[in-house]
Amino acid sequence: MSGVDPNTRLNLSKASVLLVESSQHSADVLAQIMKGFGVSEVHRALASDAAEKMLRAKTFDLIVIDPTVSDGDGYRMLQELRHSSGANAYVPVVLISGHVRAQDVARARDTGANFFVTKPITPNTLLQRILFVAKDKRPFVQVGNYIGPDRRFKFEGPPPGSDGRRENDLKSPLGDADEPNMSQNEIDMMIKPQRVMI
Repeated sequence: MSGVDPNTRLNLSKASVLLVESSQHSADVLAQIMKGFGVSEVHRALASDAAEKMLRAKTFDLIVIDPTVSDGDGYRMLQELRHSSGANAYVPVVLISGHVRAQDVARARDTGANFFVTKPITPNTLLQRILFVAKDKRPFVQVGNYIGPDRRFKFEGPPPGSDGRRENDLKSPLGDADEPNMSQNEIDMMIKPQRVMI
């Protein structure tokens, strides 16, 4: 993603954001960034149990979680949030962490995160991700044990050798045409305006 388009407008003044961070300093920095974006209601939690208490008491518009909070409890918290019947089950969640491996990104995706951002975080990067999440049209899906945003960013059909897993996936390759293709002359003759005799 490139820089934020200066013509993009996003009013966050009425948004309610929950920041779940492992350190007070990181929570304070994130809160200042959010306030810089115009968010007036920022809540902070430094442990997963405090965050879960807030999630039961209030509905949020965005949740930002460091998965290392409470010794790596952020992933469990996100998965339980997605499997809950509470008002926050479908709220966009952005995970942020300073130590990111490929398996961490896969785990974030498989627990229902909307996005994963690495630290050190810049306001521009975070705003880009918030804008992406705000414009994201992917539906929430439940497939097996997974509940969260559809993990496909674009649809290119089911994997080779598979009939797909979703109702709208094609079940088999398209067959051959029933009759030969029309020539360009035949197409032109069908479309060509004809003189009507009265």
